[in-house]
Amino acid sequence: MSCHTSTAKATVSGRAFCPTFNAPISKRASVLSSRLSDLSSSVPLEPVLGAKLVQKGNKVSLSRKSRRERVQATIAEPPLEVTSETFPRGGQWQVHKFGGTCVAAAERISEVAQLVADDPAEQKLVVVSAMGSHPTSPVKVTDLLLNMVAKASQQDQAFLIDLAALQEKHVETAKLLLGEGKELNGFVSRLLDDIANLKAMLHAISIAGMVTDAFSDFVVGHGELWCAQLLTATLKKMGISSAFMDTREVLVVTPTSDGNSVDVDYEESNARLDRWGQKHGSPSVVVATGFIAKNPAGQVTTLRRNGSDYSATIMGALVQSSNIIIWTDVNGVYSADPRKVGEAVCLESLSYHEAWELSYFGASVLHPRTTMPAMKYSIPITIRNFFNRQAPGTVISDVQTDVDRTGPVMVKGFATIDNVALINVEGTGMVGVQGTASAIFSTVRDANANVIMISQASSEHSVCFAVKQAEGDRAVNALNARFGEAIGAGRISKVEKIDNCCVLAAVGHQMASRKGVAATMFSALAKANINIRSIAQGCSEYNITVLIDQKDSIRALRAVHGRFYLATLPLGVGIIGPGLIGGTFLDQIHAQITELRDEFDIDVRVLGIMSSSRMLLSDTALDLSSWREQFQECGQAADMGSFADHLAGHYVPNSVIVDATASEVPAAHYLEWMQKGLHIITPNKKLNSGPLQQYLALRQFQRESYIHYFYEATVGAGLPVIATLRHLVETGDKILRVEGIFSGTLSYIFNSLAPGMPFSDVVAQAKALGFTEPDPRDDLAGMDVARKVTILARETGMMVELGDVPVHSLVPEPLRDIASADEFMAALPLYDADMAARLEEASAAGECLRFVGVVDCQEGSGSVELRRYPLSHPFAQLQGSDNIIAFTTQRYKNQPLIVRGPGAGAEVTAGGVFSDLLRLAAYLGAPS
Repeated sequence: MSCHTSTAKATVSGRAFCPTFNAPISKRASVLSSRLSDLSSSVPLEPVLGAKLVQKGNKVSLSRKSRRERVQATIAEPPLEVTSETFPRGGQWQVHKFGGTCVAAAERISEVAQLVADDPAEQKLVVVSAMGSHPTSPVKVTDLLLNMVAKASQQDQAFLIDLAALQEKHVETAKLLLGEGKELNGFVSRLLDDIANLKAMLHAISIAGMVTDAFSDFVVGHGELWCAQLLTATLKKMGISSAFMDTREVLVVTPTSDGNSVDVDYEESNARLDRWGQKHGSPSVVVATGFIAKNPAGQVTTLRRNGSDYSATIMGALVQSSNIIIWTDVNGVYSADPRKVGEAVCLESLSYHEAWELSYFGASVLHPRTTMPAMKYSIPITIRNFFNRQAPGTVISDVQTDVDRTGPVMVKGFATIDNVALINVEGTGMVGVQGTASAIFSTVRDANANVIMISQASSEHSVCFAVKQAEGDRAVNALNARFGEAIGAGRISKVEKIDNCCVLAAVGHQMASRKGVAATMFSALAKANINIRSIAQGCSEYNITVLIDQKDSIRALRAVHGRFYLATLPLGVGIIGPGLIGGTFLDQIHAQITELRDEFDIDVRVLGIMSSSRMLLSDTALDLSSWREQFQECGQAADMGSFADHLAGHYVPNSVIVDATASEVPAAHYLEWMQKGLHIITPNKKLNSGPLQQYLALRQFQRESYIHYFYEATVGAGLPVIATLRHLVETGDKILRVEGIFSGTLSYIFNSLAPGMPFSDVVAQAKALGFTEPDPRDDLAGMDVARKVTILARETGMMVELGDVPVHSLVPEPLRDIASADEFMAALPLYDADMAARLEEASAAGECLRFVGVVDCQEGSGSVELRRYPLSHPFAQLQGSDNIIAFTTQRYKNQPLIVRGPGAGAEVTAGGVFSDLLRLAAYLGAPS
């Protein structure tokens, strides 16, 4: 099969371009330089099969005959059958990618061929890099090709020596792999054609004394072409149906604006894959070149450095494979750099996002762009060691299993960026000045300095950020020039650079919603006598980043790694309500169960799951990787008494029932269960806002026993609302008022509502986005907020019933009894005028509308109502569906204590429940 790499007859402006030069050398160089530039921007680089650039003396021309044609009769292969129009795709495909070290010598290529042959997958697509360095042949092909281009552009004829070394390396490898015969003759013939073409092209570049990216990309991709051809020939010699794929025939990519990456044109690439299949059929093994592709203009390009991994995931996405295996020379992704942390462990799994974060901070993980094609079809990527195939490797996917053979997975890994500088811009004149941060970072950008991390004081008095050490002076000089006037006037007091720093990051899925991660990390650093200079944490909850002195880098990495990697307090758990919140909670337990056991001495065993109609009981811990299937296949009729007895009578000494329902039925049994020795955790608001005497009886029993009742998620989901209130009360503060936006739905509606927008349209938008209940009246009526107000009022010591809390319903009176939600939504526009008038009146006064719940402890009352607030008020600053709660107390009288964040949703609510589970474990003796 042909590799299609000889140099094509190209056309410029519709005319044939044949680089034949008879003018003096100086003019020839000028003409060639111009034409090289034209070619790089307008013409494909590949030649017609069999043609090649030839240099004779001072002439460079296109040859019509190639060595391949001369030996065609002896090595010709039978024509390939045209297959169906669509190339087969699906889970039958397994993608393997082999890095340069895996194919660095003949014996390794032979091992690769055997590994591929032994893979039981129905169809395999193998992506290879160029041959790497090996003790018997230290030539690293890609580096040598790049070096040849550089030498040619500098008119250094030593590129001929490198070219000869490349030829020798591949010919010797082919002889060892293929022996004498047709396969060897065919490969060597193609190789010599390519070498001749490269020689002529490099001579042309040398004459011009310059090179374009397009020509460089064309030259550099030959290492992958030759390696893929060698592997294909080896597989064929083993009798395996194989086909060579030059991915330049398939992949179409466009360089990104920064030039550091490329975007894939999947539509065109899929179409070209189908056309490739029509020519080559669908063999059991396709061997494809990594690293190389074409741009939309048909020019050869590359996927940039280390692009072979990217090729593998792109091809995996194109064929929609079941798995992608990246074969390399490490066992997988480690929890820390094993060269720095001896006890670092190879992680079993990572999410795509965790892999991105670790990669950014310098860990040896896939580049973020590499995972994107796999994410398109949720294809797991496994990193495996070619030289230690017993090691299972690390799976990178969108599945948050987090049950890791290594144990600790709340923080998946730690990584450092060494040799950075911390730059601090500080001044009282920055406070409240719009655009200051923008001016700072645009100045740094213009100085060609890359910001690694940012930390800003909420007072806006200072902004600090980290850049690479080598970029520090450049950034400071630019800032001093930009803010010279402000510095002179004293508005900015200083622009300070602190050298010899290091960025340390902890990475893990949703760490922030799992209480104490940052505290544990900071505590570990403090105990190691390491000072933290700056802190940053993204709202994505995937990393916590600190900046420390460079001299403490390794010691800090070892300290935090050791603290998180520790077994066990057995804790039996029964879940009632495996719906959205309960199911998410179970998945979160599944994701954390190994870490809880190995790191926090908490052995969580889910012993029962119950819905309204069925239950699943087990004497041993349920396998949470398949709990849904087990629940459906092995469940029995639900019985609340049997469920509680199963947990209370189990040999695990500490058991807890988690009520994840919104029903009054389980809540009515809380006291009975607690009397059996079962702890209770719940986000269910029914008991705490239900009949006062029932609530008081349960709390009285709780105080008199060692049985715990936690309900943080009843108000604010995962926000620390009740914990904050309880802390204030227990430390002797006097609560004057608790006021908040407690409904994520109503928060979104009034954050979105603006003058001129019909209220009904905003409600419809919230419903379409899934923010409301199926019937929006359930939200607009305000009863959910009333329950939260009742709960908070009782926490302050007020003896109130739910019925004592007046509620301002947003459902117009005539629409409250309409039969269906659709009818309600259809009629709601008739009542837009009233809300519009209120909004217009508020806007005219410089205020906004917010739907709030209020606990007035001085008046001894609670209320739920639509109120107006100045635009400067914290409630007016809310965005999206976030909740915000203000505590006005004797201590926080002039400035209320604010709790703000996401207060609804399955993930954050389940996170609040999980937090209570860990708090219970701490109370029971686990490390807190």
